[in-house]
Amino acid sequence: MGGGHGCVEFWYEFASTYSYPAAMRVERVAREAGVELRWRPFLLGPIFGSQGWNDSPFNIYPVKGRYMWRDLARICEAEGLVLKEPVRFPQNGLKAARLALLGADEGWGPAFTRAVYSANFAGQQDISDEGVLGELLTRLGLDAGDLTARANAPEHKEKLKAQTSEAVARGLFGAPSFTVSGPGGDELFWGNDRLEAAVAWARR
Repeated sequence: MGGGHGCVEFWYEFASTYSYPAAMRVERVAREAGVELRWRPFLLGPIFGSQGWNDSPFNIYPVKGRYMWRDLARICEAEGLVLKEPVRFPQNGLKAARLALLGADEGWGPAFTRAVYSANFAGQQDISDEGVLGELLTRLGLDAGDLTARANAPEHKEKLKAQTSEAVARGLFGAPSFTVSGPGGDELFWGNDRLEAAVAWARR
């Protein structure tokens, strides 16, 4: 935690490919820089929908998609991360995001987030399946039944909608994104490769 440095907010979506390496390294990068980190799961579906897309741009534009998977393979290899193409792409990360939002307030969110990304992009598991998510929670020593019930409560569902609306209001259009609040408003950085720039900005 920071010696007077700013805070980086890490906005991520579980279906997002580049959010996978970002989630696996963001804590280390922020800690080494002495910068505070806030985990902010949100949903890209409503944002893409407002742009008239009913699918990932990587599926809509196949050439872009082929490039992305190759690029991601290079990034993961450099980071020592396993990458196997998911059971489907994009996966529905709604239930996982509700849980991660709950965990963000209770301290287990980062570990759960990394577990979900590993399940999706390395383990080829269905992260929309409550059974799969429950197993990940149990492995972390958490009460899966209790947390699933709380994550599915109407007021908590609204909380995730509000977080997604906040992302839109703050100008986010993709994931991963990083925001650093300053006197002149938010500074927005988009993409796994902008993580270091966001952290450097927070140190200023």
